[in-house]
Amino acid sequence: MNNDVKLIDYLRGRHSTPVAQIKGPGPETAELEEILTSAVRVPDHGKIAPWRLVVYRGDICASLGEAFLEIASAQNGEMTEAAKEAERVRFTRAPLIVGVISRAAPHAKIPEWEQVLSAGAVCLNLLMACEARGYVANWRTEWVAYDEKALKALGIKEGEKVAGFIHIGSSDFPTPDRPRPQLSDILTYA
Repeated sequence: MNNDVKLIDYLRGRHSTPVAQIKGPGPETAELEEILTSAVRVPDHGKIAPWRLVVYRGDICASLGEAFLEIASAQNGEMTEAAKEAERVRFTRAPLIVGVISRAAPHAKIPEWEQVLSAGAVCLNLLMACEARGYVANWRTEWVAYDEKALKALGIKEGEKVAGFIHIGSSDFPTPDRPRPQLSDILTYA
């Protein structure tokens, strides 16, 4: 985040850059680790870290694209060339992707719902940490977050769920805002 921009200004104008508009460069490993260190500073009742992070970059992303294409073809039958290409590039559209993986599970003291919310907080913190470092990011899931075979290819373990795939990189695309809810439509005072 530009030092001249206050957090409140960022929050008032926060938006996601479309994945198709994200390009290189992305953060190198040391800078990424600083971003991730900030991202995991979220509410975490019981300090149990009910999430983990997976970084996808480089050759693995192209390999995953081929796996996604194979899975999609088996499930959908004949696909157009554009649909095939969409699967091939699903994880190469941005320089890197961080998977935020929820490990929420029954716990004697910590409600599972709170654990799920903590993983969502990691996703949002990750978006803000990227912005603070001058990068753009987009929080996605898409079908691969819910497909058993795709989850296996992604290294997601049984009992885990994808809270989000955060696509990270750079962009000079002027992202237009979208309609937002009016506060008067969603706010009540008890």
